[in-house]
Amino acid sequence: MQVIGFKRCLSAMVLAGVAAIGTARAQSVTVALNADIRSTNPGVNRDDNTDGVVLNMVEGLVGYRQDGTVGPLLAEKVDTSADGLTYTFHLRKGVRFHNGAPMTSADVLWSWQRYMDAKTEWRCLADFDGRSGLKVVEATAPDADTFVMKIDKPSALFLDSLSRTDCGMTGILSKDSVNPDGTWNRPIGTGPFKFVEWKRGEYVTVTRFDDYVSPPGDKVDGYVGNKKAFVKDVKFLVVPDASTAKAGLLSGAIDIAQILDSDAPELQQSDKVQVLTPTSAVKHVLLIQTRDPILKTVKLRQAIAAALDMGQLVAAASNGLGKINNAAVPSSSAYSDAAQKKGYAYDPAKARQLLAESGYKGEPIKIIANKRLTVPSFPVAVMAQAMLQAVGINVEIEVLEWATQLDRYNKGNYQMMSFSYSSRLDPALSYEQFTGPKDKQPRKVWDNPDAQALLDKASTISDQAERQKLFDQLYAMQLADTPLIILFNGIEFSAQGKRVQGEPYWEGKQRLWGVTVAN
Repeated sequence: MQVIGFKRCLSAMVLAGVAAIGTARAQSVTVALNADIRSTNPGVNRDDNTDGVVLNMVEGLVGYRQDGTVGPLLAEKVDTSADGLTYTFHLRKGVRFHNGAPMTSADVLWSWQRYMDAKTEWRCLADFDGRSGLKVVEATAPDADTFVMKIDKPSALFLDSLSRTDCGMTGILSKDSVNPDGTWNRPIGTGPFKFVEWKRGEYVTVTRFDDYVSPPGDKVDGYVGNKKAFVKDVKFLVVPDASTAKAGLLSGAIDIAQILDSDAPELQQSDKVQVLTPTSAVKHVLLIQTRDPILKTVKLRQAIAAALDMGQLVAAASNGLGKINNAAVPSSSAYSDAAQKKGYAYDPAKARQLLAESGYKGEPIKIIANKRLTVPSFPVAVMAQAMLQAVGINVEIEVLEWATQLDRYNKGNYQMMSFSYSSRLDPALSYEQFTGPKDKQPRKVWDNPDAQALLDKASTISDQAERQKLFDQLYAMQLADTPLIILFNGIEFSAQGKRVQGEPYWEGKQRLWGVTVAN
């Protein structure tokens, strides 16, 4: 009864907000968060909600473009030495922090040294101090407009790592962001919005930074491009209950919210709400344990792929909105060329032939799945089971709680698994999620030394044309080996009031610059 009373009280609070907003709504938006943020400290004590809110206020030297490549952000340009070891960042002029102070290379150096201090507890410290392979050996500020970083070996992923949202985009901060004793206070960054208030468990408010200097560009482009803010005030309102968020959207108390895919059909019928369904770099997949006594046979894995009607499966698992993508390269990527758009062909006759050649004798094969509402794990498993049974493969489904399934995944303890990988924009990082030696990392799915050698090379060289060749080779090898079957990229379901224009989410995170509201 207490939980029900809380939900009713929260609903009443949300819905009552409409009357209080008044004429100011033309200059403000309310964005629902399904959970409170964890901190305002970029890359420290974070989750996706935290990253989404903080990155409206904080920016790094570089950031991701919409196509997954990295572009300059607080840097005007980045020069790389011939040996690939020295990166020179030429800073944009005229950039100011939210406290009015000009940003210089001294601030960049201070921010970097703070991140590299173990006391900061930066999530990405191990990616730069040598523990994960790469080490920044020197960082200097030779003049006010230049920042130089030296690394110990060439890496195609160095700028990607600086751009990662879970690293807080290695955001550049004013020294006033911390207290005199060095403890965290609040983010004083350079972004299009500045921090106002965080009332824990209730809301976060930000306001437009009127002295913001946007990177060049005529449109919003990932985390770079034109980042001009049009909305004056944004309230990120904590609304844990999906039904309350839906009611708030329909009433107008909430302007923008992520929604469950099951709520999309109802909201699409409303004349007050518009539903957006952009794709992301999330991968929905069927994992196959190549060390399983039955599934170690490549012809059996190929038979499984040939038995799946990808179009029907993806449509059923995505409410008709998903598009087939068997590649680890996201469909939105600059590397998604013609070779990456090829895939498995649905051929039941070939599947039966491969089954016979594989020596399969009807042994049971179990697909592990979960019933979380935010991923298509169970629908994918049900559709796959029916299609595989149709060609003579004896398939069972085992439904587990997500924590149990994740533990089984990390231990490699499964035959098949309906699983989703989080977003990785660079193809090398996408392949890294599932490629590697099982003896050292049991969670790895594709243990192929030749594939690992290609991936290692793609992670070292920076030339895009050469990397494209490597990714195309990797994909051809992946299709032949079939250690997993990538089905489609994620769909980010969100809804916004008809008065809101723009795309307030990208890769599942809130992005409020470029958003406008009508009077």
